[in-house]
Amino acid sequence: MKNLITRTLALALATTAFSAWADHAGHSTQHQPVQVEQAWVRATVPQQTATGAFMLITADTDSKLVKAASPLSDKVEVHEMKMENDVMRMRQVENLPLPAGQAVELKPGGYHIMILDLKEQVKEGDHVPLTLTIENAAGQQADIEIQAPARALAAGNAHGAHGQMQHDGQSHKH
Repeated sequence: MKNLITRTLALALATTAFSAWADHAGHSTQHQPVQVEQAWVRATVPQQTATGAFMLITADTDSKLVKAASPLSDKVEVHEMKMENDVMRMRQVENLPLPAGQAVELKPGGYHIMILDLKEQVKEGDHVPLTLTIENAAGQQADIEIQAPARALAAGNAHGAHGQMQHDGQSHKH
C-alpha cells in the first residue's frame, strides 16, 4: 500500500510539473522556456507537393525538437541538409537538440521542417499553422503552436536554388 501511495504521489507530481512546463511553454504571456522567432514557410507553386519551414528556436534548458505537425499535411518531418561527397543530401532526423540558452537556426540548406504531401498550395502571405513538440531533459513534452507566414519562393534562396538533391538515396526536385 505504501508503495502504491508513493507511486501515485510521484505520478501526481510529475503530471503537475509537466502541466506547468507545458502551460509555460505554449500558452503563457510571461517568459517561456522555449522561444520560437522569425518563423516562416516557403511559398509553393501549383502542384508542388512539399515545402520547408524555417525559424530560430531557443530553449532555456537542454531540450529537443521531437516532432512537428501541420493541418496542411499528414507528413511533417524534421530534416537536415548537408554536403556529402559534393552532393547536397537531405535526411529526416529523429530529433533536433536544443542546447540550453543557444539559438538553433532552422534554415534553408541546414536543419529545417519539411511539410510533405501538401493538401493545398502555400501562397505568399498565407499563415501556416505549425505545432512543434519539444521535449525537455526530464522527458516532459510540450506543444508550441505557431503561425508561420509564407514568403516568396526566392526568399532564403538556398533551399530552392539547388534544384535537385539526394534525399535518403532518392533524387527529388524542389
